[in-house]
Amino acid sequence: MNRIASTFSSLGAQNKKALIPFITAGDPEPAMTVRLMHELVQAGADIIELGVPFSDPMADGPTIQRSSERALQHGVGLKDVLAMVTEFRKADQTTPVVLMGYANPIEAMGYQGFAMAAKESGVDGVLIVDYPPEECEEWVNQLEHQAIDPIFLLSPTTPKARVEKVAKLAKGYVYYVSLKGVTGASHLDLTDVRKKLAEVRAIISVPIGVGFGIRDGATAKAVAGLADAVVVGSRIIEEIENAPSDILLSNVNSLVKSLRAAIDQAAVPLS
Repeated sequence: MNRIASTFSSLGAQNKKALIPFITAGDPEPAMTVRLMHELVQAGADIIELGVPFSDPMADGPTIQRSSERALQHGVGLKDVLAMVTEFRKADQTTPVVLMGYANPIEAMGYQGFAMAAKESGVDGVLIVDYPPEECEEWVNQLEHQAIDPIFLLSPTTPKARVEKVAKLAKGYVYYVSLKGVTGASHLDLTDVRKKLAEVRAIISVPIGVGFGIRDGATAKAVAGLADAVVVGSRIIEEIENAPSDILLSNVNSLVKSLRAAIDQAAVPLS
């Protein structure tokens, strides 16, 4: 059992849901990333999604776009991100790390070269926004050769045929985008989320994480009552962006602890 599966199994035994925070590698500066990753774990994160900076993050709203821009200003690329995971693994061999990003850096490195380097660094899963499930069997095969989970996005407009394709390929968990639009959007409709998740669960057997539009404890708790995991990105990036450097880590810690406490109040069994 790999780290992602082990994490969901352990949480299920405790009647808990996963908290999956997202940060962009290299934001606000490269030296801070590993420290932030450890801070997230200390505050209650179960899995870390680590964004690979990209110049045109089309699925992301302005907050995460700015985080990519800050990281790129420091010259952070895919190899640097893998080096950060390697550094993180020196002190943490337990917490799953999922890379999230776009196809161009992967294409430049090559599927096999990336998969081998990711495995060596300690990556557990990879979500590439612009790899559609219909066209990425070779990609998935290379990840699976290295025991890395291919993770896919689903949205309110995903047709049933694509959900079925994802069901055949996805491992670890799937990330359900709860809103139409980009990261950081608001107006989360939990009724729509509940309905769509019921449809998805009838097809997909891996855990389902829900993200987009989760900005506070109340929303996190509500989503935890529906999903297997709660994904929070833009709200954490905002804290990183706005907090003075001397209290950045403590502010992020406090935010994630508040989300953790709210999610644990949901106390709904994992499906």
